[in-house]
Formats: sequence, C-alpha cells, structure tokens
Amino acid sequence: MRLTAMSRVFAAAFLFTFAVGAASAQTHVGGEVNVTQFKDTSALKPPAGQKIAIVEWEDLECPACAHAFPIVHVAASHYHIPIVRYDWPLQMHIWSRQAAYIARYIQDKLSPQLAEEYRREVFASQYQIASKDDLQKFTQKFFQTNGKQYPFVLDPTGQFAKEVGADEALALKANLNHTPTIVVVTNNKWIEVTDVSALYTAIDQAEASVAHEAPAAAAKPAARTTHR
Repeated sequence: MRLTAMSRVFAAAFLFTFAVGAASAQTHVGGEVNVTQFKDTSALKPPAGQKIAIVEWEDLECPACAHAFPIVHVAASHYHIPIVRYDWPLQMHIWSRQAAYIARYIQDKLSPQLAEEYRREVFASQYQIASKDDLQKFTQKFFQTNGKQYPFVLDPTGQFAKEVGADEALALKANLNHTPTIVVVTNNKWIEVTDVSALYTAIDQAEASVAHEAPAAAAKPAARTTHR
C-alpha cells in the first residue's frame, strides 16, 4: 500500500508512540551485563489476582542461582509477593536435571514446603555434590532426615521430566541466555534484575508503577512460590 505524504506523517507518529510504549514495558536494573532480549513474554505476568511477582528461571547446579536463592526469597517475604519459579537445567551441568526431577517429585507428591527446603539445601551443598552419585547420596540423606521414603522409581510416568521440559521450552521460546534469569513483573511491565543486589530496587519500581496505575491497591497477599 502506498502512503501519501500526510499519511506518512501520521504513520511515523504512531510508530514513535508505539516504540516509546514498548520500551517502557521492559526495563532492567543491576547493570548492562546479561540483559535478555525477550522474544516471547507470555510468562512475564504475575499469577491471577496478583499485581506484582518475581519470575525466576533457575538451575540447581548453578552457583549464581545458589547465591540468588536466599535473596529472592527474603525479598518476596519482605514485600509479600509471590515467586513464580521455572526450572532450567543447563546442558553443561552434570546433575542439575536429576535434581530438578527430584524437587518436582517432592513438590507434587510430598509437600511444596519440603520441596522448597530441598532446593535450599541443594544450593547450600553444591560444593559437596560433584556427580549424580553424590546427588543420590545427598537426596537419600535428605529423605531420611525428614522421615520420608525415597521412591524405588522416581518418575515412572515421565511426569516430572515433562514438567521440567516445559519450563526449558519456555526459556528457549523467551530467548533466555543465562541462569538465574530474574524478572519483577506487573500486569503491564517487567523489570529484569541482572544483578540480584538490585532486586529491592526493581520491586520498589514495580510497586511505584502499580500504585500509579491503581492508588487504592488491595492488601498484599502472603508470599509464596508457585510452579507453572
């Protein structure tokens, strides 16, 4: 379609406005390193009924994820916002995929709280886990300590492999390139946190944005962690 001179002016004005709006939808804090060029942003929304959340992709064998874990959880508790976690075991890591399957087993079959504790202890014990055998011994001790029976076959139907695979596919679809990927999200924008020490800054910015959109905000819900 050929544009007249006047229509080109209107088109240019529209594109400029759209570009400004798109740019304001995504920001980042914590530095210019590892900024993600998101391609698919369907996961960058808080859970239904929530105004702000922390969305995170993590790898249980990733040292940076281990460093971020307590900071993310303390921040979520402090601000009373949920965490939406996705597993993304990187191919370079020896045992992280199996650890993710185990965490999903505990999450789905035993207790979400116990699964959270398992992840916490795996992160804290990374330096002791150098192989799948080490992970198996660590996990069996964890089950014994918590009075649980380790299953003879962990994933007989492939359920947990499918759950983790779906998270991986979403990471690839979103064009992620590092773990952890941490994003503070509202219903209208998202702020990637490229340095976890800037997480509180990102949440403050998100809260200010939400307050500007809806001054009469409802009371904050208790913090929790969810899987998609």
